[in-house]
Amino acid sequence: MAEHLTITKGTKEEQYNFLLPQLKAMIEGESDLIANMANISAALKAQFDWLWVGFYIVKKDELVLGPFQGPIACTRIQKGKGVCGTSFEKKQTIIVQDVNQFPGHIFCSNLSLSEIVVPIMKDDFILAVLDIDSAKYSSFDETDRVYLEKIAAIVAEIW
Repeated sequence: MAEHLTITKGTKEEQYNFLLPQLKAMIEGESDLIANMANISAALKAQFDWLWVGFYIVKKDELVLGPFQGPIACTRIQKGKGVCGTSFEKKQTIIVQDVNQFPGHIFCSNLSLSEIVVPIMKDDFILAVLDIDSAKYSSFDETDRVYLEKIAAIVAEIW
């Protein structure tokens, strides 16, 4: 298990490609899911300096706050509510360029302006979502979706 993170500059794709092997090394040999999710959250926040990075874990058909980095967050989110609940319900990644334009958006922090939520799936069953908020509009794109889905797959593997 690596306990060191090297931050890099460059394009988003270059940053993700530099970060992915570090994440894999970070969780290698560590069996505790919560510890791994906490370190993944911290690494993503450190690399990209987003407002909020964290996980919501599915418990009894709702999302419950898991490990995160950033301001205080909503503790529980119902299926179909807000961006996280919608991703949970639809089992798909959702990118929102302006959260003020998303019907039913849940404002856990008024500093959040754009968001991406990626489901963590195993055998077509949703286990959790990776939620990332930015204090800037239009922060997330297809590159983020592709690489964050790879990270979600890594988390699903250790579940």
